[in-house]
Amino acid sequence: MKAMILAAGLGIRLQPLTNEKPKALIEVGGYTMLELAIKYLKKNGFKEIVINVHHFADQIVEYINKNNRFGIDISFSDERNQLLDTGGAIVHASSYFDGPDPFLVMGVDILTDLDLNSMIQNHLKKKPLVSLAVKNRQTSRPLLFDENMQLVGWRNITTGQSGGNNIHNAAHALGFSVIHIIQPEIFGLIEEKGAFPIFSLYLRLMDTQKIIGFRHDEGSWLEFGRMDRIAKHVKSKEFQLISSSF
Repeated sequence: MKAMILAAGLGIRLQPLTNEKPKALIEVGGYTMLELAIKYLKKNGFKEIVINVHHFADQIVEYINKNNRFGIDISFSDERNQLLDTGGAIVHASSYFDGPDPFLVMGVDILTDLDLNSMIQNHLKKKPLVSLAVKNRQTSRPLLFDENMQLVGWRNITTGQSGGNNIHNAAHALGFSVIHIIQPEIFGLIEEKGAFPIFSLYLRLMDTQKIIGFRHDEGSWLEFGRMDRIAKHVKSKEFQLISSSF
């Protein structure tokens, strides 16, 4: 299975650190975010990774080459001309995912001990279009799943808004862990053009396609998208345990 690391974003919430470098190369606890993401995938058996680049793209390419591509096959999906958001980024990299096998997508700014092999086996067994890693945690925008862990809607706790034709079947409200496993058949269902968020597609398809959640409630999950979170997480036992295991 191939994997994609989403690393093209502007990192606005991490300014001024991202005024001179991409978010992917911000250091957390002595590691760059990108290094942690690559080593996590490598530990879980991935040998082929594509990284999308836009903001300070040359720095990321130079960093990967300087580190001998971390001993695996690493390619780049070039978004220098236009930042394509998560959905557009996956479409732009679609040629990398040719063939019948599912592929994994993750954000560059997370660290977790989620066992990807278990998630992959669950995906292969249940055969959904998309599997979403989810966790019972505090979040202002939970995803809603029915008793069978099929995606049925969403809720914004801050605004009180919610959506989904089958939201009445919601049994679980869970936080998304920014890891997806996707069947390549999804490319034949995409009508969106240019830059678009992948969840707009998932929410459009959830009533007609099987999109499921894979829970990892017992494990650790850290997100480094804001300065205060970096400062907090690098001091945690979870960070030390996971980062030292690579």
